[in-house]
Amino acid sequence: MKRNVILATTLVATLGIAACDGFKEALTAHVDVVARAGTQELSVTRLADLLGNAKVPLRKDVANAVADAWISYQLIGYAAAHDDTLHEAEVADDAMWSALAQEKSKGFYERISKDWSKVDSTTLPAKYAAGEMYAARHILLMSPREGMTQKSRDSVRAELEKIRRTVTAANFADVAKAKSQDGSKATGGALGVFPPGAMVPEFENAVKALKPGEVSGIVESQFGYHLIKRQAYDEVAKEFAQAYGQIATQKAESTYMAGMEKAAAVAVKSGASKSVKEVAADVDAHRTDKSTLVTWKGGSLTAARLVQWLGAMPPQARIREQLAQAPDTAIPYFLKQIARNELILKAADSAKIVPDSAALANIRGAFYGQVAGAMSELKVSPFFLKDSAKTTAERERLAASRIDAYFDLLLAEQAQFVNIPEPVSSALRKKYESRIVAAGIERALERAAKIRQVADSTRAAQQPASAVPMPGAAPAAPNAAAQPAAPAKKP
Repeated sequence: MKRNVILATTLVATLGIAACDGFKEALTAHVDVVARAGTQELSVTRLADLLGNAKVPLRKDVANAVADAWISYQLIGYAAAHDDTLHEAEVADDAMWSALAQEKSKGFYERISKDWSKVDSTTLPAKYAAGEMYAARHILLMSPREGMTQKSRDSVRAELEKIRRTVTAANFADVAKAKSQDGSKATGGALGVFPPGAMVPEFENAVKALKPGEVSGIVESQFGYHLIKRQAYDEVAKEFAQAYGQIATQKAESTYMAGMEKAAAVAVKSGASKSVKEVAADVDAHRTDKSTLVTWKGGSLTAARLVQWLGAMPPQARIREQLAQAPDTAIPYFLKQIARNELILKAADSAKIVPDSAALANIRGAFYGQVAGAMSELKVSPFFLKDSAKTTAERERLAASRIDAYFDLLLAEQAQFVNIPEPVSSALRKKYESRIVAAGIERALERAAKIRQVADSTRAAQQPASAVPMPGAAPAAPNAAAQPAAPAKKP
């Protein structure tokens, strides 16, 4: 075997580039299929025609997305032809794993966090006085540094100085309601409880310099001129207790998660950022990819599991696009967050946390509804098919033809997009055979580019000539028949 490999290498080197191209062509010439779904095939020619005549960018990721959508549509038609509405609890639970995981995580979190927000109320006045959090009112007269002359700004400051002579801690809220020029005016200038670092530096420094109940002198910030009152604890006791409890919960949660991650020895594998971007670019190619991205004691995150997590994230978040553009240094943090989610799920399972019967019924019902809705929108529900075709084979052909007709209209922008939710798409792919042929995608794109080029050239040729010369161009010669006769020469 080794001798044959060396021989092949020598032959290729001897034959040169032309031989390499010919060898590659020989290996790929039989690749005339882009995708398979059930008993249906998407040919290179058909995808090339669809892409070449559509208004989509001719890129590999776009072609993959089109082929992936075709598979989802054909598989749901194939399932309907076999009278399969995926109405099985095991299928629903596997497809809706992320919703079930959310319920389990929620139950576990409620159990471990029930005491996190508890704070000794007797310590709160001292924490407020020490500036662990602040509460303030202000009176603001707008005077932006840009767009106003110094004379105008001086006039605003003089106006606030007059107001300052009338303001006390007792009447501050009433004066703010009458004079302040920002959105807090309606609440007497109240800005609520806020942590250090929440306000612009000039404002925060002024608040820090005040004791609870005191009123400041004039403070200038980028917004204008302020008078500030640091509110007394009694004015904001309830609000402060609630805000402090939230901060305490956040700190406790952060401490717990960091401890859990450290105990599990979570480690991101070298080269994981590159792998993540490859997964994000083509999830279908990595649905069964067992490559390890992150490890921890007793478990790991594989590329295939990452595909599941990406599918569980809201489409509007556009996570895959964000990952494609993210710097490599940011991706390990993303992976560690997913690892934390996995550790939480493992802990929930160990604690025997399960969704209650009502939640479970709702989750399964949502899945069944997604399947029925997609079949109905595509007009391939078992009821429609049985009404027009008698045998399973006939129903397969009918469903496939309806899907193909819809897909043509979709790519021509003559039909509305029918979404196949990720749980349904995932369940179909697990139950029925499907695949995308990478070499077929490449060939389809090459042909689509030629089709697009011909179409563009045809459109350009059909455009009427402009009567107005373009800048820098010589004026078009007038029609010969319309040219005046040359004047006769003088004798």
